[in-house]
Amino acid sequence: MLGWFCVTLGVAFGSALVPLINVELFVLGLVATEPRLHWIVIAAGVAIGQMAGKLLYYLAARGSIRLPDFLHDKLHRKRPPGRWRDRWHARTVWIRTRIDALRDRCHRHPGWMTGTYGVSAVVGLPPFMATTVLAGLADMRMSTFLVAGLAGRFVRYSVLAAFPAIFTAWLHW
Repeated sequence: MLGWFCVTLGVAFGSALVPLINVELFVLGLVATEPRLHWIVIAAGVAIGQMAGKLLYYLAARGSIRLPDFLHDKLHRKRPPGRWRDRWHARTVWIRTRIDALRDRCHRHPGWMTGTYGVSAVVGLPPFMATTVLAGLADMRMSTFLVAGLAGRFVRYSVLAAFPAIFTAWLHW
């Protein structure tokens, strides 16, 4: 059981960093192939792993950790002017002003940000990755970030891990 818990932690951490890894499919596959595993163990492993990965995005958005130099240099080096670059620059300026306006709104209404982040942790809408970054940009307290995220992710994956057993029991009832 400890082995599967560690594998679940690893897959969840990877899925938090690389959105192409689908942890929901992993959870359903694990529940289907390992019925001895309790849904609480699976949900706890996924919640902890996901929040460990999302913590890196949160800290990067807050400015607590810095991007590697090779990424930082590519993002900030001077480029020669061009038609496509001018359009891209105009779009990024527009996006930046929208993000700044959203950040200001989050500072004025911290409960709104906490509620949105908590709902996103459970439901996935708005996307959890986006609300994670927004929480960092809005300087949400780390304790609030971790508690709301862990609770929401635990609820989400508890339901997902327990659903096959509930559905099977319902069919045989």
